[in-house]
Amino acid sequence: QVQLVESGGGLVQPGGSLRLSCAASGGTFRQMTIGWFRQAPGKERVFVSAIRSNRATYYADSVKGRFTISRDNAKNTVYLQMNSLTPDDTAVYYCAGDTGLILSSISYQQYYDYWGQGTQVTVSS
Repeated sequence: QVQLVESGGGLVQPGGSLRLSCAASGGTFRQMTIGWFRQAPGKERVFVSAIRSNRATYYADSVKGRFTISRDNAKNTVYLQMNSLTPDDTAVYYCAGDTGLILSSISYQQYYDYWGQGTQVTVSS
């Protein structure tokens, strides 16, 4: 059974940065696609970014140029570096994982089998 644990959330001022981590255990991490999703208060959970086993990366338009996703297979960890944060980035951030996802599926949460518990990111002055 794969377990995913997020960390690195917190309170940051507008324009600031945070780095989220998603640590995996119990599966073949290097074969997994890992995605980040976020859910703002009163809104649906939406796709943020994903990285495939071949290290190809994908981003929602709202975070392109500000967020960077990366993976360290030796540490079974995926990182989401978030820069130039705005209050609109405030949300609970979830990482999700699966193997065998086709490219057209990576931004859809229903295709991910494994989820972390989420980490809160609050951008406020």
